Formats: sequence, C-alpha cells, structure tokens
Amino acid sequence: MNWISNLFRTKTISENSEEDMKKYLIVGLGNIGAEYVNTRHNIGFKVVDYIAENANVSFETAKLGAIAEYSIKGRKLILLKPNTYMNLSGKAVQYWMQKENIAKENVLVITDDLNLPFGTIRIKAKGSDGGHNGLKNIQLILNTTEYPRFRFGISDEFKKGQQVDYVLGEWNDEERAKLTERYKVAKEIVESFALAGLNETMNSFNGK
Repeated sequence: MNWISNLFRTKTISENSEEDMKKYLIVGLGNIGAEYVNTRHNIGFKVVDYIAENANVSFETAKLGAIAEYSIKGRKLILLKPNTYMNLSGKAVQYWMQKENIAKENVLVITDDLNLPFGTIRIKAKGSDGGHNGLKNIQLILNTTEYPRFRFGISDEFKKGQQVDYVLGEWNDEERAKLTERYKVAKEIVESFALAGLNETMNSFNGK
C-alpha cells in the first residue's frame, strides 16, 4: 500500500506544481492616495486598473495591497497594487508570491522609467533598479535582480533639480491623449506574457 500512497502523493504534488505554473502575478507599482492617482509615477497602477476594467473584475483590499483576478485560456492572472507605498513594494510582492506559490519567472512588475521616451515600452527578464525605488526594494527583498519587468517610458523632460516634481506630477494634455492607446498595448503585453512567454513577448513588443 505504501507504494500506492507514494504514487498518489507524487501525482498530487505534480498536479499542484502544474497548476502553480499557470498562475501569474502582475504587479503595478504606484503610491496609494488621491494625490498620486494621476501622476507619472503611478503608471503601474493605471495599467493594471485598465486591465481589470476590461476583464470586468474589481480590485479588493487584501493584505499589503489590492488584488483582482481573472483567467484567460487556462492562465490565472493575479493583478496586484501594493499599498505599501513605492519604497516598500518588495514586501507586498514577496508576500503574494509566497501566498500563491508563484515563481519569480511568472511575476511581471510594471513601472515607470525616466530613461525611456514617453510611451516607449521595454520588457526585460532581469536588470538593475535603474534608480527606481520600487524596483530597488523588490530587489532587496527578493535578493535578486532576475525577475521580469515591464518599463513604461515617462521621458525625462524636466529641468535640473525638478525630477521629483516631474515624476510625482500629472501627465500633460498631450501625454494624456495618448495614454489610452498605450494602455491597450500594455494589456496585450501582460496577456502575451502569460500566454506566449517572456521571450516571445519581448520580441513582439519591445520598442513599440
């Protein structure tokens, strides 16, 4: 009977692992609070908000963040907006990775990037924090730079000494007019990441 029990246990573990591989944690970085809602630094929040709205799901307050979930072609996407403020984003990411048993390869972190022109997209499998405090904390907490990230360009059109005001400032009219189209592309990227994988997604969308 022992070998039968072991066989059943092995099968159960295998099935659980296969199920876990179908789950993806999509993290939009941002700051909570009404004063930050429409700022450039909150583009991660805006992207996952758009995805949730189009998937007809709502965010619910949970531990260390707000969570929304939906499924597409056998993949479960868990959308996370950390409520820890940007500088402590890693705490929320680590908690939900552990809670849902999601490997770092199935995590996609969406963030703003000053080093890219407005609306430019760059998806990478790993990399430095680039001076971004949210990525810096995630790297610290996870103890690795090897996790997928989706950088959304906000440009660097600010005068010397005005970086903080620019990043925490709101989009101008020209940028705002172009955001809806960029949100649509961002949704395609997130779903491609879950369905086609990171490499295919990078090849299809980087620079667009």
